[in-house]
Amino acid sequence: MVSRLRRYQELFIGQYDFLSFLKYELIISSFGLMPGAVGLYLRGVFYRSLFRKIGKDVVFGRNITLRHPGKMILGSDVVVDDNCILDAKGTKKSAITIGNGVFISAFSILSMKDGVIEIGDNTRIGSHCRLETSTRLSVGRNVLIAYRCYVGAEYYHFERLDVPISQQGKDLQGGVIIEDNVWLGAGVVVLDGVTIGRDAIVGAGAVVTKDIPEFAIAYGVPARVVRKRTRGEGET
Repeated sequence: MVSRLRRYQELFIGQYDFLSFLKYELIISSFGLMPGAVGLYLRGVFYRSLFRKIGKDVVFGRNITLRHPGKMILGSDVVVDDNCILDAKGTKKSAITIGNGVFISAFSILSMKDGVIEIGDNTRIGSHCRLETSTRLSVGRNVLIAYRCYVGAEYYHFERLDVPISQQGKDLQGGVIIEDNVWLGAGVVVLDGVTIGRDAIVGAGAVVTKDIPEFAIAYGVPARVVRKRTRGEGET
């Protein structure tokens, strides 16, 4: 039987030696909930040692959950707001890479069981968003993801009636690609297997089940392209 300590190490740390466990526990328990500017400063100093690689001037809010931080790469000037979850558990090849200047707002989740998550430079992720994958999730540069978006929703097999759906496994579609300069409105759902082209806009509450071409404006359930953005639009 796997011990509780072993399960904890599998879930949160990804390493099984005692020193890694002790370092993780001391840092998270000492500084994770510390309030104010002192807490921000000390987390910025001590959390660095938990990551595979990290840039300069990274800000960590309070009560952040880090699972397998040794598989994460963070660029410079990244902000991870209060109560976020960064979860890179999975195989040794699993990884989360976050570019420079990325802002992840409060209560948002980046999660995987396998595969990789890549967030490009200067992307903004609104509060209460969930980005997850079992294969690949790639978000480009200068992307705006508004409040309560769900990116990477996956399908389950459901053909058998004698087996619970939760035990039939996932029908993976290859992941999600969101190219540069895309804007997802509040509450958008992007399903597994979708690519959203550069400079596209997806209206609030849309469910994206198929690819959206570049410069398109789409909305609805399911999302449909209503028109294309044109050069000179809004320019003075």
